[in-house]
Amino acid sequence: MRRQARFSQRRITAWPLLRKSANGPEPTFAAVNYHFSDKETLYREAWRYAFRTSMHVHPANGGISVEAPPEERLRGMIVGILGRITDESNKGFSIVLRELVNPTGLLDEVLETELLPLHRSIETIVRELLGPGSPPRQARFCAISIVNQCVLPMLARNLRKSGGEEEAFPGKIDDIEAYVAHVVQFSLGGIRAVSG
Repeated sequence: MRRQARFSQRRITAWPLLRKSANGPEPTFAAVNYHFSDKETLYREAWRYAFRTSMHVHPANGGISVEAPPEERLRGMIVGILGRITDESNKGFSIVLRELVNPTGLLDEVLETELLPLHRSIETIVRELLGPGSPPRQARFCAISIVNQCVLPMLARNLRKSGGEEEAFPGKIDDIEAYVAHVVQFSLGGIRAVSG
């Protein structure tokens, strides 16, 4: 876990770090090199591991049954997203943020295979809430809005932690559960407004 944190902070430049820290009972540099072949594969697999670990702790559905009404399933998805983003041990979010700021293209495939299905799940719930005959574009826009309500305040929170000025980030959220309730209520209200 310690190595994963350092890797997420340093991105691909962490490759030499493995050489320095690979001693004792942890894998050796040669073993890591043999298993991953190159630093690009290591980078992708480090993110995939962090993401899957986080998904295990904070499931996409937030523990809500697929049989539940769409409003509850939407709440579960929001709980899952915010749980993963606010989890201090989840280094995958840090890696994704760095990738958004300075794209390498190395995560394109894993983001498509891991994150796109989650986004599609939100769109499916939104389409159900919008009702039959709603344009796919409307569901996509609503899903993007919901995800961004979760991601942007947490991005600001992470930037504050890294030494930013408090005044520069007005979206401080101290009570995640209250914020989940707000995002659900606001999103459902927005979906009702655009569906009618």
